Amino acid sequence: MVSELGFGSWGIGKSMWMGAKDDISLRALHLAADLGVNFIDTALVYGDGHSERLIRKFLKERKERIYVATKIPPKNFQWPAAPGSKLEEVFPAKHILRASEQSLRNLGVDCLDLQQFHVWNDRWASLQEWQEALRKLRTEGKVRHFGISINDCQPENGLAAAATGLIDTFQVIYNIFEQAPQDALFPYCQEHDIAVIARVPLDEGALTGNVTPSTTFPKGDWRNQYFRGDRKRLVAEHVDRLRFLLHDGVKTLTEAALRFCLSSPAVSTVIVGMRSPEHVEANCRVSDGRPLPPEDLAALRSHVWPRNFYD
Repeated sequence: MVSELGFGSWGIGKSMWMGAKDDISLRALHLAADLGVNFIDTALVYGDGHSERLIRKFLKERKERIYVATKIPPKNFQWPAAPGSKLEEVFPAKHILRASEQSLRNLGVDCLDLQQFHVWNDRWASLQEWQEALRKLRTEGKVRHFGISINDCQPENGLAAAATGLIDTFQVIYNIFEQAPQDALFPYCQEHDIAVIARVPLDEGALTGNVTPSTTFPKGDWRNQYFRGDRKRLVAEHVDRLRFLLHDGVKTLTEAALRFCLSSPAVSTVIVGMRSPEHVEANCRVSDGRPLPPEDLAALRSHVWPRNFYD
């Protein structure tokens, strides 16, 4: 059993997201654990292993059971996987094994709770090379469970892999603007007992209501690309239309966005970036068993905003 809110640790890797400080990141991790968070999602590529190594330090200082999920980066470092990419270019068996061994060392554990492919292409689903690599890791006791971090805005690109019986979890973008996983992925996962890890619940910060046309980000921060051009204005306009959610004790748009994700019975855990103790405290208060009311969830279907800012 994992906590319904998980700690997303891309931001503490100290690359792409600028401004993280290790001492504050560790304080945030400890506070999250103190408040009941027992699931952390990381990746080998986050800060070239820095996120994993920081989590190792944290794990050594905790006595309770903390579950950690990590990810195998594509060998060709292309996100997302290109439609025509070949398995041997992205996830050859030696790369799967080597990356898993490196994550074991970085995290200081004997077995990974969850190892995920950081991109995917269902054209590879029937190929034996990746399947045999996963079986080898499981047989050797180095990985307990396997999953796929589904390509951005491609929620059904993984269902063929799931049919192999080797996939235990799907990590997928799911938020107020991106509700497509509800259509086919979520019903499939519920029918086949596959866990759903909802990522990007705040749309990289857009759904907090704090992104305005005048918002600036630090130099080198990847959000300068995500919110480039006229996107900040568009975000502010779309988010302003969500203020009807602020009633009956829901005080912030961040809270509303998290409650939206937690309202789905298909979602196992929601990973949210929490780089400061203040964010940890605010986010964990949402984990109180109160979903959004049915009328709000129904109204939010008209607020779907199809687009891919990662392009």
